[in-house]
Amino acid sequence: MDKAHILVVDDDHRLRELLRSFLSRNGFRVTGAADAAEARDRLTSMDFDLMVLDVMMPGESGLDLAAALRQQKKPIPILMLTAMGEPRDRIAGLERGADDYLPKPFEPRELLLRISSILRRAASQTTAPATAPADGVVRMGTLIFDPRDGELTAGDKRIKLTDAERALLRVFALNLGQDMSRDALANLVGGDVNARTIDVQVTRLRRKIEDDPKFPRYLQTVRGTGYRLVGT
Repeated sequence: MDKAHILVVDDDHRLRELLRSFLSRNGFRVTGAADAAEARDRLTSMDFDLMVLDVMMPGESGLDLAAALRQQKKPIPILMLTAMGEPRDRIAGLERGADDYLPKPFEPRELLLRISSILRRAASQTTAPATAPADGVVRMGTLIFDPRDGELTAGDKRIKLTDAERALLRVFALNLGQDMSRDALANLVGGDVNARTIDVQVTRLRRKIEDDPKFPRYLQTVRGTGYRLVGT
């Protein structure tokens, strides 16, 4: 089986080389880029299975690069690295098109687990039908959720969400149709949410989006894994 090819984009030469060495030792092909411009050149001349992208870089930031790639319909999965670990920063990265978000400093083992998880999801998407609409808006019967502004509406009526509910529903919407573990959801939502409280937040969300929360149609339980959100 061919090794997965990873593009590491970081202006910190030392960190870039450490990541190159570490990932190479763990079975990946690795190419480095010092900034967004060099990353674009690499993407033009080579094929990659995943990009590890630093947020804070001189010139074009990682956030801007991710957004531009998504606007161009580039399918490469993106794992963002950043020293900014606040929930709003994670949400900003997800909104710009990141598949996952890992705050610095991080444990190398966690980096490997995040990469493996993203690659598995990417592989499943190549055989599963696409469920995410082009505009990012998720429709659940008469309800509409727009992850860009975090609004849940039913016709002209706005459905009130708590900050935690909005953050969780945004993560589900940005990973529409994908099986999400409780740990992955907690990591992506951030803040005070953890794997143990995900069930509570899911129960509260179901009361607002499901006709019958006891028999959910949209926010489904995935036995042995966690949850998935599906639209109509």
